[in-house]
Amino acid sequence: MANPRDNKPVIHTKKHIARLERERKQTRIILFSFIGIVVLIIGLLVYGYLDVKYFQARRAVATVGNVSITTGEWQARVRMERGRLINQMATYQQYAQVFGLDTTQQVQQLASQLSDSTSLGQSILDRMINEELIRQEAAKRGITASPEEIDKAIQESYRYYANGTPTPTITPTQVIFPTLSADTLKIVTITPTPTQFLTPTTAPTATQDPLASPTVTPTFEPTFTPGPTATVTPTSTPAPTATPYTLQGFQDQYKKGVDSLVQFGLTSDQVRKLYQTNVLRDKLLAIIAADTPRIQEQVWARQILVKDEAAAKLVEDRLAKGEDFTAVAKEVSIDTGSAPKGGDLGWFGKGVMIPEFETAAFSQKVGEIGAPVKSQFGYHIIQVLAHTNIPLDANGYEQARQQAFLDWLKTLRDEYKVKTYDIWQAIVPTDPSIPLTSQ
Repeated sequence: MANPRDNKPVIHTKKHIARLERERKQTRIILFSFIGIVVLIIGLLVYGYLDVKYFQARRAVATVGNVSITTGEWQARVRMERGRLINQMATYQQYAQVFGLDTTQQVQQLASQLSDSTSLGQSILDRMINEELIRQEAAKRGITASPEEIDKAIQESYRYYANGTPTPTITPTQVIFPTLSADTLKIVTITPTPTQFLTPTTAPTATQDPLASPTVTPTFEPTFTPGPTATVTPTSTPAPTATPYTLQGFQDQYKKGVDSLVQFGLTSDQVRKLYQTNVLRDKLLAIIAADTPRIQEQVWARQILVKDEAAAKLVEDRLAKGEDFTAVAKEVSIDTGSAPKGGDLGWFGKGVMIPEFETAAFSQKVGEIGAPVKSQFGYHIIQVLAHTNIPLDANGYEQARQQAFLDWLKTLRDEYKVKTYDIWQAIVPTDPSIPLTSQ
């Protein structure tokens, strides 16, 4: 028999209803909080992905006028340069294995460049700033690079000549023997060789301008050629000869070159833009360097390089007491390039040595031993042996033209309000890395 109480309606008190309502609110709060946390996590993950893939890549590492050089573009170029250096290192090692050549110095220099990621990143950033200055200045002057000119530049970089390979006119190197003054002859009795005069020894005081814009080499092929060099005699320039290198062959090689750069983050359009910039650079160079003098002031100097100021003071005291400069240099100089020659650096022009050294050398009088000059390499005690003005040979004149162009580019930085942002220093790519077999 059913209990009549079972059908009796449940009567909720106000207290019970309030408790149920609180429980429902707490449940909603917990649910909404959980959903909010999930949405926040997903949002952070999406933002992190977009930040890495897009936002960071679009941040400016430098600006030239109203144009930004983005992180993505710069990092791709750093990776491209690392790839080129690694490939060049492997080639030198192969030459050592196959031909038995001693390429240790070249390999070590390349390894040093790869290990110093900050310097490498800075040099690529400076190079990209120069490229943008060239593009903007060319546009300002109405200088353009036609598609045909760009195509020709690409083809020639791959040694493809549609009309046959031209043979350049050979210009014999002019050997110049400078006339030494009486003051110089009081100091030294042996004249430096013509090789010294035309190609001075600069290590470790030489400096390579990081702003140089070398020719683009997509296939990363170094120009090192082993074996003896044949003696070349001047000849007239013959008509172009037919080339066995076909158009299809060139196109296949170019595609491989572009594909090799895409892996570093460049696009085919960006690769073509590099060649366009080189064409514009050549046109601007012809204008800016048109008045480059064919006569250059050069200095013949020798140095004693030591690590610190205390060592420099000891060298000064020894020289002041009459000790022979050559003997002291051989004994204490840490410049392995010049110390065996008594500190002799040969002849050099401006733009070859680091600024501190150059300023001192060109300002000192013949025979004078100047006060120690501090640089990144240590302290230099310099003695100038001679000053002269010489006519430049073909190579020297081209170097002078390039230096004049680089100096001019530096003057444009203020005009175009160039700015760099230090964020790049923390994000310099270190890939591709040196293969273990290359280390």
